[in-house]
Amino acid sequence: MSEHSISVTVNGTQHELTVEPRTLLVSALRDELGYTGANVGCETGRCGACTVRENGETIKSCTRLAVQADGAEIETVEGLADDGDLSALQERFQEHHGLQCGYCTPGMLMSADTFLRENDDPSREEIREAIEGNLCRCTGYQNIVDAIEATADQLGEQR
Repeated sequence: MSEHSISVTVNGTQHELTVEPRTLLVSALRDELGYTGANVGCETGRCGACTVRENGETIKSCTRLAVQADGAEIETVEGLADDGDLSALQERFQEHHGLQCGYCTPGMLMSADTFLRENDDPSREEIREAIEGNLCRCTGYQNIVDAIEATADQLGEQR
């Protein structure tokens, strides 16, 4: 099988790698580059456990081929913390028990972080719509919405 050389920047670090044409972006991130935050859940894009940002937009990395990301800037949940200091959103997830089993958390954080970049005073309904592509198998959205709302409040006070 043929292989392709690609270049991706992940959380500010440029990587060169060689992948098979069928390699999914989530597999390249996890298996080739060691960014294990994005989880493989449904492998159909329905659960959102694999959510990352590509060039500023959230994508389901289990539905994107790694070769399609050639030249892209990818942000994973590992990039939210700053030198080990949790972001405000990560702290609110911890504080409001939005982590639960943790499997959906990386995808939830990436979707919520992207949403909060463009919405500084969202309603609870808007928050729920923003994370509707991320499924929590623990069925506990209340704490997740509380954490996102608290982050929005905190960020609003800082602006």
